[in-house]
Amino acid sequence: MNNIFKEIPDDLSSEVFENLASGMNVKIERILSKGHSSPVTGWYDQTQNEWVIVLKGEAILTFNNKPDVQLKQGDYLNIKAHQKHKVSWTTPEEETVWLAIHYD
Repeated sequence: MNNIFKEIPDDLSSEVFENLASGMNVKIERILSKGHSSPVTGWYDQTQNEWVIVLKGEAILTFNNKPDVQLKQGDYLNIKAHQKHKVSWTTPEEETVWLAIHYD
């Protein structure tokens, strides 16, 4: 058995993406952030839908042509395929633990 809050690296100088499970049309990953944000230029433009929840910490997502969304512990969001977005802020004092499900 595993635990989503265990084995968090001490060094989070880079954001961590871990594949927890995947199948034909789905991928489940744990994302660990600590003060990270997306590059200033460019957007995530994914071919799959993404359902994401913040399990610990906080984050702000910026969307192309939509208002920013602040996510706190327990908040979740469904991002449609090709909805351009980026992470503009995550909590710098503690790690932000995300669970993301990518699906068709």
